[in-house]
Amino acid sequence: MKRFNHLGDVTEVALELKSTINLPKTAFPMKANLPQNEPKMLERWEQMGIYRLIREAHKGAPRYILHDGPPYTSGPIHMGTALNKCLKDFIVKSKAMAGFDAPYVPGWDCHGLPIEIKVDKELGGKKLQMKPIDVRAACRKYAQKYLDLQRTQFKRIGVFGRFERPYATMTPQYESVVLSTFFSFYEHGFVYKGLRAVYWCMHDETALAEAEVEYENHTSPTVWVKYALLDDPAQIDPALAGKKVSTIIWTTTPWTLPASMAVAFHPDEDYVALESGADVYIVASKLAQDVAAKCQLADPRELAHFPGRKLERLNFQHPFLDRKILGVLADYVTMDTGTGVVHTAPSHGAEDFVTGVKYGLDATSNVDEKGILRNGLPEYTGKRVWDANQPILDLLQSRGALLHSEKTEHSYPHCWRCHNPVIFRATEQWFISMETPMPGGAGKNDTLRTRTLQEIKKVKWDPAWGEERLSNMIETRPDWCISRQRVWGVPIAVFLCVSCGKPLNDPAINRKVVDLFAKSGADAWFTSDSDGIVPAGTKCQHCGSTRFEKETDIFDVWLESGASYLALVADEPDYPWPSDLYLEGGDQYRGWFQSSLLCAMGTRATPPYKGVVTPGWTLDEKGQAMSKSRGNDVDPVDISNRLGGEIVRLWVASVDFREDVVGSEKLMQRVGENYRAIRNNLFKNALGNLYDFDPQANALPFEKLEALDQYMLRQTWALTRDVRKWYDEFAFHKIYHRVNHFCVVDLSAFYFDVIKDRLYTYAPDSPGRRSAQTAVWRIVEAMTRLLAPILTFTCEEVWQYLPAIAGRVESVHLARFPEKEDVLGSASAPEEDPQTAQDWTTLLAVREQVMKALEEERNSKRIGKSLEAQLVITAADPAYSVLQRYADQLRYLFIVSAVTLAQGSGNGTGGVHIEVKKADGTKCERCWNYSTHVGEDRRYPTVCERCSAVLRQLEGKENAG
Repeated sequence: MKRFNHLGDVTEVALELKSTINLPKTAFPMKANLPQNEPKMLERWEQMGIYRLIREAHKGAPRYILHDGPPYTSGPIHMGTALNKCLKDFIVKSKAMAGFDAPYVPGWDCHGLPIEIKVDKELGGKKLQMKPIDVRAACRKYAQKYLDLQRTQFKRIGVFGRFERPYATMTPQYESVVLSTFFSFYEHGFVYKGLRAVYWCMHDETALAEAEVEYENHTSPTVWVKYALLDDPAQIDPALAGKKVSTIIWTTTPWTLPASMAVAFHPDEDYVALESGADVYIVASKLAQDVAAKCQLADPRELAHFPGRKLERLNFQHPFLDRKILGVLADYVTMDTGTGVVHTAPSHGAEDFVTGVKYGLDATSNVDEKGILRNGLPEYTGKRVWDANQPILDLLQSRGALLHSEKTEHSYPHCWRCHNPVIFRATEQWFISMETPMPGGAGKNDTLRTRTLQEIKKVKWDPAWGEERLSNMIETRPDWCISRQRVWGVPIAVFLCVSCGKPLNDPAINRKVVDLFAKSGADAWFTSDSDGIVPAGTKCQHCGSTRFEKETDIFDVWLESGASYLALVADEPDYPWPSDLYLEGGDQYRGWFQSSLLCAMGTRATPPYKGVVTPGWTLDEKGQAMSKSRGNDVDPVDISNRLGGEIVRLWVASVDFREDVVGSEKLMQRVGENYRAIRNNLFKNALGNLYDFDPQANALPFEKLEALDQYMLRQTWALTRDVRKWYDEFAFHKIYHRVNHFCVVDLSAFYFDVIKDRLYTYAPDSPGRRSAQTAVWRIVEAMTRLLAPILTFTCEEVWQYLPAIAGRVESVHLARFPEKEDVLGSASAPEEDPQTAQDWTTLLAVREQVMKALEEERNSKRIGKSLEAQLVITAADPAYSVLQRYADQLRYLFIVSAVTLAQGSGNGTGGVHIEVKKADGTKCERCWNYSTHVGEDRRYPTVCERCSAVLRQLEGKENAG
């Protein structure tokens, strides 16, 4: 090195050793500062228009459509919605990077009870004086508030999509498609309006569909009640002639007894007449012993046995009303509990209603929308159903009809919105029939139900049990109750005849209403805008009247959300039918999966999806569902603000989402530690060693790389193939665990540790160092692209620090997944070499033994660093031959100062013996290896022969410069 004094004289001095080490240099920070830096990245993406750029980059590519299920706009996001949206984002981004045009249009469910209930609380008594259009405006404002909040929160965790123009169920375009979907059913004869016993929420004062009901524990008064036989008992069996005969019913809903119209028996089960004192009681034989014990029947004696069908159409006396009760037959009567005799109230049970229709029973409901009993005896009239139970028990007791009562805890239907118990109540509702033949179908048996069951088999269900689950639901579900008695939703825009109440079904008028909704939204139904739609002189098809009024019910929100892909295709006509994928939680088999399927079958006769994926539930560490009310929830927004949105994303990737997943503060911290390992072991380490690497000028072809570098690139290509396969399988947890192992074990603990010597101590432009840099560059390039769908923020950050190459796109999210030539440098480079692969299996096995032997020496204080050691390795073939082939690389592979090989005997039957000795020679001050040649170069007396050569090369270049 030249040094100048103050007179300008030049003297030659030795290079400073520290300055000759190629230490890592990078501005890529070790500390991510995610909470501070992610918002800056979001701002950059916003300015770039990243989603638009991705779509433009993939224009003309094959389409892949993941259709978003709409969350409710009734509050901020939670861990369940974060899991859901991150999974979708992983899929959409990975499909784009695999070469698909993968648009993602987020959606929101803006109508329905959750919002209207919260607005009710805000409005209080004021709502009663408000017009429907004003209540709807308040609901719209509330829904928009949380749509905007959730949109910001989803973007905060790195989700890309058409957020500036999402689909929302309260937009005019969407509302018109909902109505058009209904009219498709209506005009093809699927829809009817009629009296049915449906689930009814007294708290929210509306009908509910099965999908809106969930089961929770409930304690009910259970009663055994006597119904006296009015007809001649000899009709049943001669042994009963002249006897005082009754039957005993069992019910957990005493409040329904005022509506009791029949007692049901199973036609094929055996019944017995039990005589106790002066009374005879008819009950199921299988339950007779239990009934006798419960009802304290003294010395019961069997008089006769007969099948249930013998009791059909006999008359019994209501226990406290002046009413004859008909004996009926029903297959749903079970023999597992009770008496085998079921009291039947057609206005308060789905099966009861069907039986009532069969036998012509009165189904009038004397329970109003608030759950208050009307038109009955003074003892219970005016009381809510639950409050009426005890007065009815007292009434039964006073009439001598109550044989036994007790409390029973059982599973009971509750409203899944307000979590209050619901009742069955017979009201006039709108229904879609599951038994209507399909238009252009194969006959009367080719119904909406049967065709849907056939189409379910053509969908790919993940997990596979989804097919059976949905099939069972479709097979057993009743007709779809699509009407609700609320304000905030899409109205059932049908005109009703004022005279007879029958609905008008005119396709031309229907189209006018759809067009009105598309132009002005569903609010138009509540204004005078819709008054002039029915042409003057239009007559009712049933009674000839010319006066019509508007239906005031709204649609079930499941019909609204079920029309979502129909609405999206209407908005984007070039979108394919069906979509590729729906992804939602397991509760959507009774909800969105099912309603979407039925809406699609009614309009297009095919499912709206090719595949359905179902994540599990998000639980706390104790296995309980997360809930703010329980205080065990983990807020993804809080985690993003404290630890980073990237940590939320990495947590999602870390779990097997097909199972129930656990989220907690402790887990997030652990994921944060793994994130730091990936960030530093892979990205910072790699970038630090590429500061002087120009891929165009310095990258070496695969065949010129050193053996270890070739091996690691092949390992990276194998990893790449696995990761791409796992993206296709949505096995993100496998990616997480494999990448974590690759970064910590394969790279940090092995490869980067071994190549430090070459990277730090070789001449900067030497083939050995450039070989290592080529491999490191290709590894970090591949990993940055492979991990971008998951580590969305970090990989974008890394992308800005990678060595410049011609044609590099401005964002990693505009790049494609690495192909073979990207990793190995050439499409013709051999992916695998069986002999080399076997060699490395042997070398790594020996290295593991070496590491253990060195550790033992360290623990015994005989050596400190591994470079203080030299090895004598004795091995028999085939291990010896492998070690011999790589003899000149072994000291670097094992990170020791010298390795001597000795051939053992045994022809492969003997093991490998490792002897650790103190290294000969002196420690080189530059590379820290021990060598007997240190001091031979007088210019650099403290370095080994390798470093001496490098220093003279560097000095020569400097002097030449």
